[in-house]
Amino acid sequence: MSASATAANASQHHAIAPAAVLRGPRAWADALAPIGQLCRRPLLLGRSAATAGLRAALLNDLRGAGLEPTPAELRFDCCEDDLQAIAATAQAEGCDGVIASGGGKVLDAGKLLAHRLGLPCITVPTSAATCAGWTALANLYSPQGAFQGDVALARCPDLLVFDHGLVGQAPARTLASGIADAMAKWYEASVSSGSSRDGLVQQAVQQARVLRDQLLLEGQQALAEPGGEAWIRVTEASALTAGLIGGIGGARCRTVAAHAVHNGLTQLAASHGALHGEKVGFGILVQLRLEEVLGGNRLAAQARRQLLPFFQSLRLPVTLAELGLAGASLQELEQVCSFACRPHSDLHHLPFPVEPADLLAALVSTSAAIPAASPQS
Repeated sequence: MSASATAANASQHHAIAPAAVLRGPRAWADALAPIGQLCRRPLLLGRSAATAGLRAALLNDLRGAGLEPTPAELRFDCCEDDLQAIAATAQAEGCDGVIASGGGKVLDAGKLLAHRLGLPCITVPTSAATCAGWTALANLYSPQGAFQGDVALARCPDLLVFDHGLVGQAPARTLASGIADAMAKWYEASVSSGSSRDGLVQQAVQQARVLRDQLLLEGQQALAEPGGEAWIRVTEASALTAGLIGGIGGARCRTVAAHAVHNGLTQLAASHGALHGEKVGFGILVQLRLEEVLGGNRLAAQARRQLLPFFQSLRLPVTLAELGLAGASLQELEQVCSFACRPHSDLHHLPFPVEPADLLAALVSTSAAIPAASPQS
């Protein structure tokens, strides 16, 4: 049997979705009973000082439900230094579950801890900035915040609690970032998997297109009317549907240049003030530029012209300067591009070769001659 036939006949593993999802204005309150069925001594993991009061309230609720939670906080992003120390704490305290409450890096850390310790995992997003609360994947960073790699997990969380009240306390900027991150599903999956004959992959790619269209249609209204119907649809699309698409599509429905650009940008400390989705959104624009120049795709130029005013209306960064890199040296930008183009990078899922010099040209040209946002936005 040929290698291609063997690959075609190989079984594929899909971690499609959390075992259970609770969503709505009372999701956290309604989750206390099922959490108690999963564990009695959970580790409650968080990080941000801005959400410390929120986590204190969650801690009290868990105690009120008869559980014995142990609080723990990350010092950095999802990195080995924290993971090893907190794993030791969890084992010393006899924790029998992990509840991760926070943004994407906290959720990733909680999932990875639960995976390594063999414990039930509960994710409680406090924003719609990423779909990390859904997925069976965790990104690892250095203590300095530089992306190092991702880790595939055996399964999605046992319970995802998407409480509208908790998410609604997050700054509007986090939702704009989540919109950009979710939109990347279409621009990346359609390139890496658009010609796939796998039915599930085809369906995931088309769902990504529907997701993009919904965000284009309702993204501005969602930000203008927090808590409204459009806001609910857009937050759930960004934090839930985006994760579902990745689960259905599996490893064949890959990230491409947009996330590779994000990964490269994180190597520069000056970019750390920008959110994950903000860097990914800029990466979409760079990917479209690569498709236009190297791939000869005229539709990519049209897509870029469509996205620019939309991103600007959401106050998303669309230039290196707006990402905090106005003072970046040529050597630093070359470092970004070298990392993004390293062997086995997601960038190489593009259907044409890209060298660091090509990416550097796309980074610079994407930032050049950006038209000003319209007065209406």
